[in-house]
Amino acid sequence: MAFFGLFGTREKKQQLDAGLDRSRTTLFSKLTRAIAGKNSVDDEVLDALEETLVTSDVGVETTLKIIDRIQARVKREGYLGTSELNGILRGEIAELMRDASGIGDPFTVQGTKPHVIMVVGVNGVGKTTTIGKLAMAYKQAGNSVLLGAADTFRAAAVDQLRIWSERVGVPLVQQGMGADPAAVAYDTVESAKAKGVDVAIIDTAGRLHNKVNLMNELTKVKQVMRKGIDRKSVV
Repeated sequence: MAFFGLFGTREKKQQLDAGLDRSRTTLFSKLTRAIAGKNSVDDEVLDALEETLVTSDVGVETTLKIIDRIQARVKREGYLGTSELNGILRGEIAELMRDASGIGDPFTVQGTKPHVIMVVGVNGVGKTTTIGKLAMAYKQAGNSVLLGAADTFRAAAVDQLRIWSERVGVPLVQQGMGADPAAVAYDTVESAKAKGVDVAIIDTAGRLHNKVNLMNELTKVKQVMRKGIDRKSVV
């Protein structure tokens, strides 16, 4: 495969593939395990869903909105089987995205460009895979996309993002391991501006919300990116 030339040996490729396999443990596979043996969407299943969403770094506020929506649907329809839950969950998340964007298609970019997305979360929740899927969705919607490799703490992080950039067919801005994340983010935004790119997606290092120094660094990255662009275009 083409990846062999990038990483030199089959062994290195296999190591990288193994790393990507770990990131493919999706929210939905976690949910399937959490509700195994259940037949209907009851309070116990909703509790399991809430825990799965929160531990998958969806966020408490968003999780509660999703739970409320599903509870309302159960009440309205009377009975929902757990076999339907994945599809229902996907639909409710898509609906939330449409509501939040205020437009029919969440991948339609409006306002000042580039539209900049910082992807944050703890390690292991699938940030890199999500970036690849977002890039593909935005590209399929007719947008030009640029990725920024600002997770400079993990040796494999840039390599993983490079693979996704090649799979999707979008360019990547990188400086390598140990580089200043804020500098990488700034270069990504500047490159997007110079090339007239619609969407810039920035990968960031995994961090917990209770690690003050890391959260302060995240704030710095966002502030640096906002220089010279519309503040509202950074999410």
